[in-house]
Amino acid sequence: MKRVAIQGGLGAYHDIAARNYFGEELEIVPCLTFKDIFSKAQKEEHLIGIMAIENTIAGGLLLNHDLLKINNMKIAGEHKLRISHTLSALPGQRLEDIKEIVSHPMALMQCSDFIESLPHVKIVEHEDTALAAKEISENNLYGVAAICSKLAAKIYNLEIIAAGIETNKRNFTRFLVLAHDEMLPEVRKSGSIDKASLVFVLPHTEGSLSQVLSVLSFYGINLTRIQSLPIIGREWEYQFYIDLTFTDYERYKQAIKAIIPLVGQLKILGEYVEHKQIAINGKL
Repeated sequence: MKRVAIQGGLGAYHDIAARNYFGEELEIVPCLTFKDIFSKAQKEEHLIGIMAIENTIAGGLLLNHDLLKINNMKIAGEHKLRISHTLSALPGQRLEDIKEIVSHPMALMQCSDFIESLPHVKIVEHEDTALAAKEISENNLYGVAAICSKLAAKIYNLEIIAAGIETNKRNFTRFLVLAHDEMLPEVRKSGSIDKASLVFVLPHTEGSLSQVLSVLSFYGINLTRIQSLPIIGREWEYQFYIDLTFTDYERYKQAIKAIIPLVGQLKILGEYVEHKQIAINGKL
């Protein structure tokens, strides 16, 4: 049985993404922080990790980009999960009984319209959606509801008062599946590798980024995402995280060789099979 480290508790969206990606029974290893995933994996080389990297509403999780750069785990795959929130509480309660809503700040933000319809309810931030549900269950907290997944509500014996409370129904989070080199063949999805994630530094000169983009275009490589982050200690200089998709792996490798003279500190964070977008009601 595979062991997968996630940030958050059982029933968190990381838990759901892990189970969806592998489609088999797993042993989930809860971690308090994203950094803890890598710390545990350092001690257990066969431990797999899964980590959110971006959301279609909130954008990129910037600190997680640096964790990828400074640690040795590689991206082995990705999963794009449709995020649908519930308001869940101890059984027998109605919406008018709820005096306090607890959840992760991002989940609260994603349900802003629903929350605004409840002006007299206190809003409390929590480190994790599933752990918020767990606390309500374990401490028998009446009058308190969690914004969490349906799975979390089920695991912690809560009753769903309202479902689908997210403001934007096209709310997706992209998760990265992480593994050490020896585990990559086992963790990667079957199929041809058609996506890669890189990080590099550019010289502080005019046109340095456009030169890299021109090379990628010449080799038929599609740039699907670019994220710049400041380099600590080097004011106004940046490192660039990019995602690439391609149909010809050899052309992709040629493109990487071609940009090496143009960049510094190039690191391939992972090469994997792209997860195509999920349809909602038959539409992408």
